[in-house]
Amino acid sequence: MTKWLEQYPPQSIVRKAFEFAQKAHKNTKRLNNEPYINHCLSVAQSVHEWKLDEASIAAALLHDIVEDTHFTAADIEKEFGKEIASLVEGLTKLKKLRYSQSSAQAENLRKLVIAFSKDLRVILIKLVDRRHNMQTLKALSPRRQKRIAWETAEIYAPLAYRLGMHKLSGELEDLSFPYLHPKEYKWLISTVKEQYAERDAYAKKVKPILEATLKEHGIKPLTIDYRAKRYFSLYKKLLRYEMDLGKVYDLVALRIIVKNVEECYAALGIIHQIWPPLPGRIVDYIARPKPNGYRSLHTTVFCVDNKITEIQIRTKEMHEENELGIAAHWAYHQLKHDKDYLKKWQSVADNKELLWVRQLQEWQKHFSNSEEFLKSLKVDFFKDRIFAMTPKNEVIDLPVGATPVDFAYHIHTEIGDQCVGAKVNDKIVAIDYQLQSGDVVEIITQKGKKPSDSWLQFTKTSTARGHIRTAIRSKDNKLRKKSEQPHMEFKIINRDRPGYLREVTSIFAKLKININHLNSQIDSRKTFSTVIAKCDILEKTKIEKLLVRIKGISSTQEVSYKFKR
Repeated sequence: MTKWLEQYPPQSIVRKAFEFAQKAHKNTKRLNNEPYINHCLSVAQSVHEWKLDEASIAAALLHDIVEDTHFTAADIEKEFGKEIASLVEGLTKLKKLRYSQSSAQAENLRKLVIAFSKDLRVILIKLVDRRHNMQTLKALSPRRQKRIAWETAEIYAPLAYRLGMHKLSGELEDLSFPYLHPKEYKWLISTVKEQYAERDAYAKKVKPILEATLKEHGIKPLTIDYRAKRYFSLYKKLLRYEMDLGKVYDLVALRIIVKNVEECYAALGIIHQIWPPLPGRIVDYIARPKPNGYRSLHTTVFCVDNKITEIQIRTKEMHEENELGIAAHWAYHQLKHDKDYLKKWQSVADNKELLWVRQLQEWQKHFSNSEEFLKSLKVDFFKDRIFAMTPKNEVIDLPVGATPVDFAYHIHTEIGDQCVGAKVNDKIVAIDYQLQSGDVVEIITQKGKKPSDSWLQFTKTSTARGHIRTAIRSKDNKLRKKSEQPHMEFKIINRDRPGYLREVTSIFAKLKININHLNSQIDSRKTFSTVIAKCDILEKTKIEKLLVRIKGISSTQEVSYKFKR
């Protein structure tokens, strides 16, 4: 018996579950020839180390029994009660799921969402189970290795990240990497080995200097350590930087743990006094945490020997939460015997921190097409994220590549529909501008404006695309009726530039002319744009005013109009 298990008295539910599992898996071995009970013990030990409740540890010990032995769910309930039986049942359902890159996968993802949403402890145990399975993956056939690695990287690692479990998410990705991209993995290992060694030696050199400097200013760090960037994370970053390692500043990052939030900011100020920060590389995730709860200060400085170095500053509590995410919250309130809080973690119904889980539950109900659900799920929930802000400092979580239109629809449908432009960091940008983390976004709207079908070419979120399609269908119905009536069509050719379309629509609005249809197309050289605007028949004086004002816009090349009767 392992030492951690000895901490529980013989009459405890944990020891009882161990004895039951040992009996059930007796003489059974895994494909790597280890006794099966070793796997159960490994999973349960991690759950114990996360300080989850005894029911969770017992369920971890029993998680494979219904699937792999002659014992039934009824046997588990009879021996251990409804709570543990329910956890084991949830884990059994998840084990039966098999994912493939097909429409059937989407249905399984729905089952996964439903299964873990009932009790979050199910997914916590499942994630640990998946990590141990990945650690022993070599015993399986290449085909199964690749399938399981794909599931892990595409489904379980992102889930861990969304639950705030950064360490586990990174481990799962790294374990998947050599099976998914074996050539790239070998290349990366051989390429960065010397770089890691060099950065590691450099971090050791900087650590005592940093520690002494902070102490001189009255701050005694609890710890200063450094961590190497995970291989799979590094590989994904290199893909964005033309595989240039010189552009990756956090290959090895220093991490400072201090007593409280005040010391976090004080330490940041001291560091900037001795080493100048790299412009645009200071990120405050304490004042504005990531949606999954991540909190820390990040800065990149010209450090010792003028080398660009990333430094992270956080409290011990933040560090534990960043490493373990939801499990850390559970453990903290478990120690406080806060039963009401623990019930909230069992069900996501009242938990603000896991709002995205509730959104996912509701949102996935609206997809009748499984392939569409899967595609949208990957973009909206599992893809790399950015964190933009409203002028009131509300953080908006969006996928990489999201635009002001995606941002606008995230706030409200009407704001999205009436979006004509945006200010990003106080500068006017086009509506297809790709937002970056930290951007402060102010949406510019025009009353009565409707979405264009061209928006579907650059929007990223399914929420935005769904609203755009709805608005276009409604607009098309109105246009069909409108097209039967006399109207005018203005054709405007301009040298393409950001903000031009907003200026054109602004002139129509100032002259109180309702645009019934608006379309803009750019030529293949991306030099000239043609704008078509349709409206009701205008009187001659208003037509003349409109033409003069449009010709007065810089970059306008030609304006013409015709009557449609």
